[in-house]
Amino acid sequence: MNTRTRGPVRAGQYAALLCYLVFLAFPLLWLISTAFKPAQELASLHPTWIPEHPTLGNFRQAFDEQPLVRAAGNSLVAALSTAVIAVVIATPLAYVMARTRGRLAAAATGWVVVSQAFPFVLLIIPLFLVLKNLRLINSVPGLVMVYVVWSLPFALWMLVGYVRAVPAELEEAASVDGAGRLRTLVSVTAPLLVPGIVATALFAFITAWNEFFFALVLLKSPEKQTLPVVLTHFLGAEGVADLGPLAAAAFLATLPSLVVFAVIQRRITGGMLAGAVKS
Repeated sequence: MNTRTRGPVRAGQYAALLCYLVFLAFPLLWLISTAFKPAQELASLHPTWIPEHPTLGNFRQAFDEQPLVRAAGNSLVAALSTAVIAVVIATPLAYVMARTRGRLAAAATGWVVVSQAFPFVLLIIPLFLVLKNLRLINSVPGLVMVYVVWSLPFALWMLVGYVRAVPAELEEAASVDGAGRLRTLVSVTAPLLVPGIVATALFAFITAWNEFFFALVLLKSPEKQTLPVVLTHFLGAEGVADLGPLAAAAFLATLPSLVVFAVIQRRITGGMLAGAVKS
């Protein structure tokens, strides 16, 4: 590509990226705007981007009408537990899958891919029966078990890629220096997998935090319901939404995911493998 065409192509790429970012940001920006609008502006036939008379009344009403703090606590427990358990299980399995060649590794990879094709509706009845026999229906531990099983295949798929990116020469060099297999994994391989482990934990956390269907079916007691389920309580009997409090509660529900990603995104993109092999 010559210099005459490189400039317009680069400008077109940036323009497409900007349009995509606007497309992604539009729902969040509109949600924030709605959360701070009073009832009169929400009912206006000519909505505006920026509230003319911003108010915190929607947030106060949301907390008064629904137990958002308790529901957020349930969601936090479920999401954190899912992230930790999924990472603990997936990390050693991903290492074995990445370093092993043969039919077993191929079968495991195929299971990871195929498992993502099953819709929720086909799984809910077997899961319900299994949890009923285990006496885990209407319990947060039962919900965490479902979340771990559901997020584990994709977590494995992510971590396998990170393990394969770690040069095997590093492990061989450590072995030559006298380090055993366990010492090599703990001291050499594991630190280089930190970006992948963090990314996997983030995926599992956000998946569990935002999940609605399983929580709706498996949790019946109001005091055990998670935040996505409680948000549906802002809908009236005829499906009419209490838009202001709903937007305020939904905005608060998105904050943990945004904060967690903002805090650890450098870990994900930091490229800790850079400089691992020194000349």
